[in-house]
Amino acid sequence: MKRVWTVAIALAGVASVLGAGGPSEGQQQSEEMKRMQEQLNEQVMQAPFSVPDESRVKAYIAEQQKLGVVPPPYTGRYWRPGYTCYNLARYSSGEYLACRHYHHHYGYYYR
Repeated sequence: MKRVWTVAIALAGVASVLGAGGPSEGQQQSEEMKRMQEQLNEQVMQAPFSVPDESRVKAYIAEQQKLGVVPPPYTGRYWRPGYTCYNLARYSSGEYLACRHYHHHYGYYYR
């Protein structure tokens, strides 16, 4: 009986997607969402993301050392075993800098 209901629900979903005749309101919304996503993608790609150059990274680490700042343990959600700081650069330049500071201070990457 459960399988019959699953098939019936699936068929109803297919029927609503296919619609009857011209484009339905859902299809028009889908086209609008697609256009908005393409516009957002274009805006994101126009503003390239890059980590700071090496001289800025070293200056940041030197400043943190001068201030006596001890880097905290990693609390983000992107670190994976086997990663280096460069892997975090795709997510955030702040996480990249914090990782470089941590690695310089302790001599090893996050655990």
